[in-house]
Formats: sequence, structure tokens, C-alpha cells
Amino acid sequence: MSRIAYVNGRYLPRNEARVAVEDRGYQFADGVYEVCEVRGGRVVDERRHMARLDRSLGELRIARPMSPAALAIVLRETIRRNRVRDGIVYVQVTRGVARRDFAFPADHTRPSLVVTARSNDLEHLEQTAVEGIAVVTVPDIRWKRVDIKSVALLPNVLAKQTAREQGAREAWLVDGEGRITEGASSNAWIVSRDGKLITHPLGHDILAGITRSVVIDVIKAQGLAFEERCFTVEEAYAAREAFVTSASQIVLPVVSIDGRPVGNGGPGLIATALRRDYHRHAEISE
Repeated sequence: MSRIAYVNGRYLPRNEARVAVEDRGYQFADGVYEVCEVRGGRVVDERRHMARLDRSLGELRIARPMSPAALAIVLRETIRRNRVRDGIVYVQVTRGVARRDFAFPADHTRPSLVVTARSNDLEHLEQTAVEGIAVVTVPDIRWKRVDIKSVALLPNVLAKQTAREQGAREAWLVDGEGRITEGASSNAWIVSRDGKLITHPLGHDILAGITRSVVIDVIKAQGLAFEERCFTVEEAYAAREAFVTSASQIVLPVVSIDGRPVGNGGPGLIATALRRDYHRHAEISE
């Protein structure tokens, strides 16, 4: 079946879907996006994702392309037309189409909206979780407002490519003081030798991951020790466990960092339990 994309009011076969040459997302990366998990044909944590989308739009002063209720209908219809039961739905909003100029276009410029959906190979993802993933560390060269989920992802692309070339799945980004901020497309976590789960605190230097927030709910429900604080590369090397969180991967154990085994070199018990229990705490839409 041909995949279907929603583009500015029309549902189109993917090979016919187009955006204008002077769309500001294409010209300036002047836009934001969200990726939501789809489970059993339903959107996971939609409320939190849409709240973050509104925040990103507000920080960049981009108007909503439609009401929240209308956008919810578009999400469901895109999922339905693509026959996605388990996968992701992608939402992108840009400032719209206007003559190329760095300053904002006229106020009447309509934002552009693109929505796509695709299925994931759940069996492959589960096998990946059973085996664990490798990560490598790279310098964090991103702009200073990565709390905005912007489509300006070139530093992330370069980091991911470095990881791939080194046989790893993810890159962990390291600031100028030797502290890990987050992954190129995920939040980064470690479990210290004394059993504390640690992840970088919220701020302008990391994205407030939706999966991250749900995992914190799981941690609190299970009564585990938890700290939001910066941690160094050396702390990560010495950790008992490590893992990443994101909407498309949920919780994935990390078994090596820069070629060094984490803990015993296999997926940790805590990360595995968090993955198992995640959807008991996530919000599944109707």
C-alpha cells in the first residue's frame, strides 16, 4: 500500500506530497516537530506531545496551524490511512511559505503542516532491547535552545553519522565541561553503582523528552532512587547500567559506551523493567 501524507489540508500518496520551495522549513529550518508512538492504532502520550508542540510553537512565535481538536483528527486519519497499528506518527509545523527573507514574514502567512505515519517492526525493536545498544560520545555542538523541538537537526545528523561509522546506534552529546547532555535523538540515563537513576536536569540544553517524563513516573511508582543532575563521561563509563529513552524506542538498554562495556556488558535489570512497565503509566488515546 502506498503511504499517505497529510500536507496543508490534503491527504496525498507520499510520492505526490510536496512542500513549496520557499517554505521556511526548507529555507531556514524555521519550524518544529513532534514524534508520537502509535500502539494498537492509538496515539501514546498525545496530550503531553501536543503540549510540547504548543510550547515549541510559542517559543518561536509560530501560529498554530489548526485547533488542537482538528489536529487530533488529522493525526488519527493519517494513522488510519496508513494502516499503522504499531509505529509512529510525525507532525511538522513551519512558519509557512514566503519570499526568502531572514525576518519573519507578514502576520497573515499561514503555517505549513505535514503529518506522516509509518509502522515499526516491533519484533526487531524488542530484539534490540534484548541485546542492548552501543553508544559513542561526541562534542555537543548544537545551538543553545535545544529545549525547542526544532527541525534544525544538522548537528544531530552529524552525531548519528559518527555513531553509525563506529558501529553504534546512538551518540551521546558532551558539553564543554565533559558532561553528557543527551543523545542525538534520545535522553540519556545512567544507573550509578549505588543504584541511583540519573538523568540531566531540564533546561535550555536538553529536550524535555515525553518518554523521559513517563519513565520518571515509573521510577517514582517503583520507589527507585532518582536524581536529576549532570553526569560526566567518566561517571557513565563507571555506571552499573545505562539506557536511552525516546518515543520511537521507549527504553533501550545501553551495553557499551565508546567501546567500553557498561556493567556486565548486558542489558541491565532496571532498564529492562522500565521498558516492561512503561505502557502501564503512559497515556493511550482513544
